[in-house]
Amino acid sequence: MKVEEAVGRQIARLREARRMSLAELGEALGRYLGKQWSRQAVHQAERGRRVFTAPESTAIALAIDTSIPALFVADAGEEQAEMPGSAVSPEEYRAVLLHADKDTPMDGVEELISALSDIEEVLSRPALVRLAKIGRVAEQVAATQETHRP
Repeated sequence: MKVEEAVGRQIARLREARRMSLAELGEALGRYLGKQWSRQAVHQAERGRRVFTAPESTAIALAIDTSIPALFVADAGEEQAEMPGSAVSPEEYRAVLLHADKDTPMDGVEELISALSDIEEVLSRPALVRLAKIGRVAEQVAATQETHRP
């Protein structure tokens, strides 16, 4: 997967998690960049068809309330990150988001990114997805029963 595609997927995932439309994200980017992005420009970015400048990366992170390193997190299970000159392994790609030296202590953001990546991998297991759905249904049933009590 190209790095631009990994970033685009993260932008789309985070935008949707914040319940923002493509147009709303484009408008939010305009506040930081001086010119808003069209709905189509946001869509192209989310599809990995755009390379971002440093100000654009910063504006995107601010607009969707995240960190710049969080934009670069790739989906679990990706084989490699394609760079213009060559491909890098998932481990090498992740190392550029965190300190590459294992003896160097991570700062809080890096620890959080590492933990979230591990948690995402665990929570994506089919059995846990089913349990989460069962839990949501149980909460809905309990809430319904409470509203029908005299």
